[in-house]
Amino acid sequence: MKIIIAILIFGVLILFHELGHFLLAKKNGIIVDEFSLGMGPRLCSFVKGGTRYSLKLLPFGGSCMMRGEDMDDEEKGSFNSASVWGRISVVAAGPIFNLIMAFFFALIVIGVIGYDPAAVIGFQEDSPAAAAGLQEGDVITRINGARIDIGRDLYNYETFEEIKNEPVSIEYKRDGKVHSLTYEPAHETKYMLGFHYLADDQPAQVTAIDLELPFHRAGILAGDIITEVNGTSVSTGEELAAYFAEHPLEGESVSLVYERDGKEKSVEVTPVEHTNVELGFYYNTGRVKTDLPGVVKYSLIEMKYWVKTTIQSLGMLFTGKVTVNDMSGPVGVVTIIGDTYESSKEEGSLITWMSMFNMMILLSVNLGLMNLLPIPALDGGRLVFLLIEAVRGKAVNRNAEGMVHFVGLILLLGLIIYVTVHDIARLF
Repeated sequence: MKIIIAILIFGVLILFHELGHFLLAKKNGIIVDEFSLGMGPRLCSFVKGGTRYSLKLLPFGGSCMMRGEDMDDEEKGSFNSASVWGRISVVAAGPIFNLIMAFFFALIVIGVIGYDPAAVIGFQEDSPAAAAGLQEGDVITRINGARIDIGRDLYNYETFEEIKNEPVSIEYKRDGKVHSLTYEPAHETKYMLGFHYLADDQPAQVTAIDLELPFHRAGILAGDIITEVNGTSVSTGEELAAYFAEHPLEGESVSLVYERDGKEKSVEVTPVEHTNVELGFYYNTGRVKTDLPGVVKYSLIEMKYWVKTTIQSLGMLFTGKVTVNDMSGPVGVVTIIGDTYESSKEEGSLITWMSMFNMMILLSVNLGLMNLLPIPALDGGRLVFLLIEAVRGKAVNRNAEGMVHFVGLILLLGLIIYVTVHDIARLF
């Protein structure tokens, strides 16, 4: 069932992406020879209006094959016979349609379950934020100048910007009025493994991983369940917290056993000394419903959140904070979709549907933005050549452009194979 759901999600995403190319090609008088879902040999097809519509064997990928697209062909109806701005609109339409689809699903999710206001819901013991005057119910609107629209913005700020051991500036709303305060955050230097979990009576599941710390380097993922520490079995988050309270981390290695997808794994990690800086308050991540204007507003904010998150994640890849080994390919994405489905179906059909729609938003935004990257063979790479043509008034040598895209395609396929092999290795 998990695989079927993943295939359906991939199919919808790719179909809508290619539909963007298809509709704009038709609008610009470009003949579409084949519109297909999937890759490889055809399973079935039919011809209508001069276009062959095909369903192919491999459920990943799809295509909108326009006449003369990769050739030096300017005959009427070919891709190159259209104006340069017409071709730009055709190429850009795929990623833009993915963003449109993400907004459509955001409207559904926000309309049904609401948004997550960045409200303060509690404080840590001896919190400097509380001492500075912050109260439960205050809604954070800015932190150190960065705009905060929803609770997840605070989580992303902690993840991507990191809270430094320096004064924190907070703007917040209370009773409709905007206030501000500044305080020194709490900080502590200690040995850490770099992970988070809930110290409750549920299995000790990792909820988040701190980048560049031992758990991240060891390949442990959020969702993994810790079952044993240095030979001591732990069945709940409470027992894990009790173990670390009795055995504070030092510089010695720690032996761990954890479960992932029902399979048991073991690893040794060595804690590192790290200064942990905390905001000193807990914030809301639950959802509240809103009115119709609010649904539209927060659907746009939802889009902004995922676009910004995707860009920040790519930034971490390019700056070396994460590596290619942290990326997920088709196998990894299928696993994530399956895990999300399994964890949500126990909450009922509504939560399951909303979880799947959230995955659609995330994946659709990622597909749209990744395709806009100026990488040969991707839509963004094609746009670079078309924009050069628009500026200079003359096309780049099409054979040279074709060779660049071919090399880019080979490199992309190599990356996909590498990431896929790494994804499979994670499962065992």
